[in-house]
Amino acid sequence: MLDLNHQPKFHERVTAIVDTALQAESAARAKRRYLGASRLGVACERALQFEYADTPEDPGSEFSGRTLRIFDVGHALEDLAIRWLRMAGFELYTQRNGGGQFGFSVADGRIQGHVDGIVAGAPAELGLAFPMLWECKTMNDKNWRDTAKRGVSVTKPVYAAQIAVYQAYMEPSIPGISGNPALFTAINKDTQELWFEAVPFDGGLAQRMSDRAVRVIQATEAGEQLPRIASEPGYFECKYCAWANRCWSPS
Repeated sequence: MLDLNHQPKFHERVTAIVDTALQAESAARAKRRYLGASRLGVACERALQFEYADTPEDPGSEFSGRTLRIFDVGHALEDLAIRWLRMAGFELYTQRNGGGQFGFSVADGRIQGHVDGIVAGAPAELGLAFPMLWECKTMNDKNWRDTAKRGVSVTKPVYAAQIAVYQAYMEPSIPGISGNPALFTAINKDTQELWFEAVPFDGGLAQRMSDRAVRVIQATEAGEQLPRIASEPGYFECKYCAWANRCWSPS
C-alpha cells in the first residue's frame, strides 16, 4: 500500500536529483542511426528492427537513474582494467593515432561497431599471439561466477556474437586480428575479481550474425516485420523488452 505520509529522506532527495540529471543527459544524447554490431546477438530479431529504426520505446521503459549509474560504474571499471593491464605489461591500445575508438562501418554505414581495444603485446610467459581484440565487461557476482565457470560463449551469447563480429569486421584494418583469439575480460563488480578468457574466432557465428544484420536491415527498410522470439507476451525476454507493448499491440 502506498504510504501517502512518507517524506523522502535526505539521501533519497539527493539521489533523486542526481538521477534526474543523469536521465536528462541520457535523453539529450544523440541517437545512433545504425545497427550496432554489439547488439547482433540479441535473441529477438524484431527487437533489433525496433532498435535499427530508432522506434520510440514504450512509455516508462527509459533507463532509470539507477541503471544509468550502473552503466557509468561499468565505464569507470573498464578504465581501471586498462590501467591494470598496461601496468602488467600489456601493450593495449584503445584509441587510434588520430583519436577516437577503433571500429568499423560497413553496408554504407548501416552496421557499425566500436571495440574496447587492441592488444599488440603481452608478457611473454602467456604465449599469446597478436594482434588481439580486447573486450571488457562488468558483471554482478552471479553472472561473473557463471561466466568464469562455463565461459562467455555459453553464458553470454550476445557477448560471444559481438566478439566474433568484431574480429571479422576489424580484419581489413587490422590484419591478423581474426587469426588470433580475442582477450575477453570480465570484472566482478561486487568483489573486483577478474576473469580473463582467450576466445578463438568463430567464423560461423560471425557469418550468422552478419547474415542476421542484413536480414534485419532489409526487412526494416522494406517495411516488413520479422517474427517475434515468442508466441505470447509473457515470455521472459518480452517482459524486459523496451518495445513489448508496441510489439504485442493488436493494432
